[in-house]
Amino acid sequence: RHRKCSEGLPAGFGSSSSERRLQHIPVLMHRLPRSSAIAATTMAGSLRSQFQILGRRTAAAAPRRTASNEAGGEQEEKVQPPPWIVPLPKTVKIVEVGPRDGLQNEKQNVPAHAKIELINKLSSTGLSVVEATSFVSPRWVPQMADASEVLHGIDRKKGVSYPVLCPNMKGLELALKNEVEEIAVFSAASESFTKRNINATIEHSLKIFEPVVSTALKEGLKVRGYVSCVLGCPYEGYIKPSAVVDVSKSLYDMGCYEISLGDTIGVGNPGSAVAMIRAVKEEIPVDALAAHFHDTYGQALVNLLAALQEGVHVIDSAVGGLGGCPYAKGATGNVATEDVLYMLAGLGVETNVDLRRVMEASAFITKCLGKPSHSRVANSLWRRGSRVRVSFHYKEVLATACADGTVTGSEKALIEQYRLRHNIGSEEHNLALRALGWTSAQYQRGYK
Repeated sequence: RHRKCSEGLPAGFGSSSSERRLQHIPVLMHRLPRSSAIAATTMAGSLRSQFQILGRRTAAAAPRRTASNEAGGEQEEKVQPPPWIVPLPKTVKIVEVGPRDGLQNEKQNVPAHAKIELINKLSSTGLSVVEATSFVSPRWVPQMADASEVLHGIDRKKGVSYPVLCPNMKGLELALKNEVEEIAVFSAASESFTKRNINATIEHSLKIFEPVVSTALKEGLKVRGYVSCVLGCPYEGYIKPSAVVDVSKSLYDMGCYEISLGDTIGVGNPGSAVAMIRAVKEEIPVDALAAHFHDTYGQALVNLLAALQEGVHVIDSAVGGLGGCPYAKGATGNVATEDVLYMLAGLGVETNVDLRRVMEASAFITKCLGKPSHSRVANSLWRRGSRVRVSFHYKEVLATACADGTVTGSEKALIEQYRLRHNIGSEEHNLALRALGWTSAQYQRGYK
């Protein structure tokens, strides 16, 4: 009386051993407890979906024969990639939140000079946004007490934005004194979290932000809005998408050009993430949305992929997976910037960010903190890359430029383009220089 689980599968799959095992699942379910039977049903559905996807991929990958190649031996027609995955954005903007959101929860004091060095290193990676600090009460967030010192100490690079968090008018006044160009305000989709975080209801918090946003806009500043707890709250549990929509729309209507949707405690999964984003998209253009996912349950990357498939093309991440939340017990760090870059590179999505340089910045700050990086990609590549080998072609390029004992500015520019194109990191570059008898200092000044 049970339908075969293989019903509706592409032809040719009925004889596989995997599918024969799949057909027995409904029979075996009679012998399982209810909870196990539900799990088995879910597994059967999942496997059926995978077989169907594989069938479509197999069919799409089969070469199409045309009259021309039947007759005369021309090459087979190229087939477009199978439509088994939703098209992704061609480019993604990475918003690096490590120096602010990543460090604010660290118990040990991080000196201002270390924060300045971290921001300067991140500025040289190709990132267009590096969230620098926040003007909040040092009593509540002592890690950010040196905000003015940090902003005065960094080398502001052209084309890079350094937003700061401002929860109230006092914070905005300090931000304006420090000549910032962009600020951020924040609320949450959870009443309980908002009360714990800023000691106000959601409605009251939005009223506090209204003069902050309007004044900032009058002063020519850009304003970004954060919404926390969009997929779950440490105090209330499940959060309805409609609650996220209400807060997000309020911030957007105030004048926030971008709304960052934060899974503060990292409990979301692709299903809940898609449902939430689709609800928000009905009220706010998807181009004005950003995904800010923590990795507590190891779901951040798959949630980001789901967000990309929904059209979101801005991602918040933190170098080395830094972060947490002082008001969300048990929440681990943000998704690691290195892991996001690795995934996007594999998907063919452009970011214009140099992964190796991000890893160097990550190594710097984790050494300052005396703790390992939370980036799986960085840890794997450092283990594998501890034996860096110099590309023969890159060595030839350098040898040509340095042949007469000098390196001109135009030659350095060409070398830099080659490094970016072929992902030549600083370590490999310095090894190549040493092999040619040059030091890094000699190269920088342009002669031996």
